[in-house]
Amino acid sequence: MKTALIDLNFMGYPLAIASYLLTDGHECALIEVGPTTTLPTLWKALQTHGIAPEQVRHLLVTHIHLDHAGALGVLMERLPHAVCYVHPVGAPHLIDPSRLIASASRLYGDMMDTLWGEVRPVPAERVRVVQDGERLTIAGRTLLAIDTPGHARHHHAYLDEHDGTLFAGDIAGVRMPNTTYVRPPTPPPELDVEAWQASLAKLRALPIQRLALTHFGFFDDVARHLDELEARLLDWAQFTRQKIEQGISDSELIEALRQYGNREMAERGVDASSYDLGAGYELIALGYARYWRKKLAQGTP
Repeated sequence: MKTALIDLNFMGYPLAIASYLLTDGHECALIEVGPTTTLPTLWKALQTHGIAPEQVRHLLVTHIHLDHAGALGVLMERLPHAVCYVHPVGAPHLIDPSRLIASASRLYGDMMDTLWGEVRPVPAERVRVVQDGERLTIAGRTLLAIDTPGHARHHHAYLDEHDGTLFAGDIAGVRMPNTTYVRPPTPPPELDVEAWQASLAKLRALPIQRLALTHFGFFDDVARHLDELEARLLDWAQFTRQKIEQGISDSELIEALRQYGNREMAERGVDASSYDLGAGYELIALGYARYWRKKLAQGTP
């Protein structure tokens, strides 16, 4: 059995979006497929690994955000035997992506095509809904599906029970190779800090030996990584809440968080710009802003 990381070179940049290829010599699976704009890179990587299209039987996405799943509809047309696996909340939006496209368009505007490319529907008969706690026998191993909301309601992480690798999607944050710094990706509209903490508690109870992050790569210091992510998730939550309560605008919040985060990264000698494609400050700040305004409007302490 083999697990290989494929760098999708999003927008021509390395270390932005990863896809993971699982093989057992007979069939293959991909965990995360990226957006349609990176499909040529993914297709070339499959050829480099000697994978024929008919060998790819399983396409798993941790959630349906376009940087993780945007290429599914187009890719299914090229892979005659593939089935895609998705969270119950996300499945309807793969079959009919109109609301997904509309939501993303509100965030990305004129950059939609440049960033993500075409988003096509996935045939309903080729969508496999996966439930929390379900075990999937794929490419010679067993993958445990773990419902992990917080970043998005439609989020699964997948634990390879053979070697303890957790394909974490975005619930375990964004981290660049050769660094220890973990940034929480908190885009609107579904950030839920309490649900995220519960998801991290669920992960800590599992025998995870290494993390496989979509943004970006493998990391073995699991406990330390998750602790740092949770601490920063909460620290930035309090920072942004204070700013929101002061009545600042979204643009002011973005700039305030950028300065706050970059100062922290500079103190640790980390290049802030290397994190921006995986988790840019604009979407992070807007996610916190929506979360807090909703909370404060409800009178939630």
